[in-house]
Amino acid sequence: MQKGTPEYGEALEAVIEILRQQARMGARPIPYGDLSRELARRGHHVPPHEGSMPYLLEDASVQESPDGSLPLLSALVVLKDTGWPSTGFFKLARRAPYGRQGDDVVLWTREIEKLAEHYAAS
Repeated sequence: MQKGTPEYGEALEAVIEILRQQARMGARPIPYGDLSRELARRGHHVPPHEGSMPYLLEDASVQESPDGSLPLLSALVVLKDTGWPSTGFFKLARRAPYGRQGDDVVLWTREIEKLAEHYAAS
């Protein structure tokens, strides 16, 4: 699946829908494998740790918050072994226009709290 194709766009919309749903349920993190299985159930075959997955997660966050004012949806996707997001999330969160501050624990905790708050209200 290549970025910019209709297939990618459909998978991106599915990722956003799944992560919004997770956020509405109290911003409960979802492991990469579970996200991949849910995408496959919806007809989008995206391996959990390779291929398009990192791009889809980044694009989901960027599409939801292009100016950095909203919490990043990709904070919800975690590694099964650690229960933490990958380094890609932290790189995205710290770059412009997001500019999130704090060590990894503080940054991620705040983002999860903001997701729960924002999506509980929507």
